[in-house]
Amino acid sequence: MSRRDLRHDRYGGYGGCGGRPPGRAGLLVRLWRWRTEIILLTGALSLLVTVVLSLWEGDWWPFLVLAGTAGALVGSGFWRSWVTAHAWCLVSRHRIQRACAETGIHTRSGRLPLVLWITPSAAGEKALVLARAGTRAEDFDAFSAEIAAACYARDAVVCRHGRWANLLTVEIVRGDGAAGPPVGLDRFYGRANWVNLRAGRSAREEPDPSPAGKPATPLLLPGEPPGELPDRRRQAA
Repeated sequence: MSRRDLRHDRYGGYGGCGGRPPGRAGLLVRLWRWRTEIILLTGALSLLVTVVLSLWEGDWWPFLVLAGTAGALVGSGFWRSWVTAHAWCLVSRHRIQRACAETGIHTRSGRLPLVLWITPSAAGEKALVLARAGTRAEDFDAFSAEIAAACYARDAVVCRHGRWANLLTVEIVRGDGAAGPPVGLDRFYGRANWVNLRAGRSAREEPDPSPAGKPATPLLLPGEPPGELPDRRRQAA
């Protein structure tokens, strides 16, 4: 199926019998999707309770340590950039899921692809996605513009694993950095095992100069050596 067919046939690919819109995910899936927020909220509440109890007992040291740490993080440009980059990772993870729901990148039973991991990259953020049965990396590539718009980004680049077709990466491009190999994922899956679908599509859509894919050879007159062709062109001119 071509890229254009995917964009204009959201559910027809499932045997022509339509598909069910995504429903409420299971408890484990929801906990996995919100794992970072749950951990951050738990940590913040624990710190808040500790500080309040210490102040109640007249001990100011926990409050001073917490205030000093927060001030150091805010005043450091490195840590501000680190927090901003990981905050965008949280945003992109949920926006990718939302884009999949709105564009029809889900199974016939309504199950969305699962974002296994997301990390900052030189260009923005890169997400490792598990495609469920009935979806594939080409679906993400077909709707790359919609995914980029959902993530408030400039572009989205999709790469598929060369061995396991159910694994793909979606790189959200925000800045001027070049999209590159999966950051932190090459140690598990290999740096050379990822195929950029956009580069492959551009190569397939590139028209050949001749039916055989080779430059056309100019015709020569009978008995005329190849070196006579430029002279003949000058005489005709």
